[in-house]
Amino acid sequence: MTSPSARLDRVESGERVRDAAKLRSARGAERSTRGAPGRERLQLSHVLFALPALGFFAIFALLPLVGVLVLSFTSWNGIGAITFTGLTSWGEVLTRSTTWHGLALVVLMIVATWVLQTPLSILLGTFLAGRQRYRNVLAVLYFLPLLLSSAAIAITFKSLLDPNFGLASGLNMPFLKQNWLGDSTLVWIVLLVIIAWQFIPFHTLIYQGAVRQIPQTMYEAAQIDGAGRVRQFFSITLPQLKYTLITSSTLMVVGALTYFDIIFVLTQGGPGSSTRILPLDMYLTGFRGNEMGVASALAVILVVLGLGLALGVQRLGGKDASASQTEGA
Repeated sequence: MTSPSARLDRVESGERVRDAAKLRSARGAERSTRGAPGRERLQLSHVLFALPALGFFAIFALLPLVGVLVLSFTSWNGIGAITFTGLTSWGEVLTRSTTWHGLALVVLMIVATWVLQTPLSILLGTFLAGRQRYRNVLAVLYFLPLLLSSAAIAITFKSLLDPNFGLASGLNMPFLKQNWLGDSTLVWIVLLVIIAWQFIPFHTLIYQGAVRQIPQTMYEAAQIDGAGRVRQFFSITLPQLKYTLITSSTLMVVGALTYFDIIFVLTQGGPGSSTRILPLDMYLTGFRGNEMGVASALAVILVVLGLGLALGVQRLGGKDASASQTEGA
């Protein structure tokens, strides 16, 4: 049987424990109260640091976009007075055949460039992710085309492919004496090869960095299980590059809407209209045809198309496209 003194000691001990718990909770509330203004100041400093970037974005991106949208409802030759004409420019854009032809060529450009560049970029990025010294030298060499101007590249290839004065004549190779830029099929092969040659290095660099982030323990475990290099590539490397693939594909798809300078210098939309993609059609309509309202409507279509494609590609990556590469490893 418990004595009265023992019971009293237990009661006093319980009261001390409750008092200590109350004191700790009061101190925690006091610290959280003191920390709230600090967090508010930190959030305010974040907003202040972001204001210059937001200002530049508003001035150089949002404001011109709003101006183009307004111009799409007007009639303007680029010199005289701007006349508001409602949906006239939009009606002309949506009813003329060159718009749909240019849109079809843009879709062809997106699909062809993605199919050509993505596998090569992944393979080169995986290869250059190795630790051998010579691979760093190759990475620098592969990256050089991206440093060159697109217009300069187009002028160079135009000279090299000239059937009379280019490589065909200089190297005395009859196979190269083709009408590369005058045939509607050959010209597309030339364009795709030039675009791939220039932009594969950029995507290769993205995949190279992503492959180097994959934990080596995964490859070591696969080697213990007897998996070879090919099996490791398809079972480890490719699954871990999922989100990198989404990012690269987004840049590739949206970038295909901006291939203007190479095509303009090489073909100016020819032969005929076989390479008159929508961005080139917008330029020729606005600055050659002096129809700024119609050209502005085409620009709005390109913006909407680019946003739609970017969001669509991001959706393919699931709800959390920013997740870690090693998630689920």
